[in-house]
Amino acid sequence: MLNAETITSLQNARLKNLVKLRNRRQRDRQGVFIAEGYRAIHRALESGVVPHEVYFCPDWFLGENETALLEEVQGRGAALFELSKIGFEKVAYRDRPEGILGVFNQWNHTLETLELKPNPFLLVAESIEKPGNLGTILRSADAAGVDAVICCDPVTDLFNPNVIRSSTGVLFSMTAVMTSTAETIAWLQSKKIRPVATTPHAKRLHTETDLSGPVAIVMGSEQFGLSNTWLDACETQVRIPMAGQADSLNVAMATLVTLFEAVRQRSD
Repeated sequence: MLNAETITSLQNARLKNLVKLRNRRQRDRQGVFIAEGYRAIHRALESGVVPHEVYFCPDWFLGENETALLEEVQGRGAALFELSKIGFEKVAYRDRPEGILGVFNQWNHTLETLELKPNPFLLVAESIEKPGNLGTILRSADAAGVDAVICCDPVTDLFNPNVIRSSTGVLFSMTAVMTSTAETIAWLQSKKIRPVATTPHAKRLHTETDLSGPVAIVMGSEQFGLSNTWLDACETQVRIPMAGQADSLNVAMATLVTLFEAVRQRSD
């Protein structure tokens, strides 16, 4: 049985704070973030990450499993708050709310704490600008079995609600490090992991390059691609063949294509 506090006023301080958490400065100041939807919260629990607060509204539920999920988070220590339909609509960031939203504590992975496998397979993403792309990149990395994603000189933050949404909750299980390009290059060198730059100006195709050893696939920003710092640091540079008029793919699509070529080679 659910034991939830009911909130009916749109002027409630908790509701006002949830709206504030759409702003990065507020998220960082409080050290928390929000994740909305059944799948995101379910995947958080699967990964051992428990929200400390969960807000819900049965009028917005899409299925029949939400109550069981709420019982589980309550049993694992989360405080529950039931909102009116209009109240939940106010705090939701999705166009079509799903009626369940969790507040989680932020975390911070570092390069020094990464646990590497004997044959490391990493993804480096430099200055990704759009939260939706970063979320999709995390999702692709998870599907490809990447050990960790290293976000260099990040423009968007890891806990942006649209990163979480587009990652479909993979954020909770994929190790992601936010750091600088200089620190990452030095760290890769110390670990003897070869960085492979992806750029449309490369001469070699990604399918013609050995990606089977300790490797870090390096992707650049949507607007500018990889910086000269990364291009100078990568002896190996590859490109995806383009048959049409477009000279490049969306960074999330290019990441997926390159990662799964590496998966093909590494599974041979």
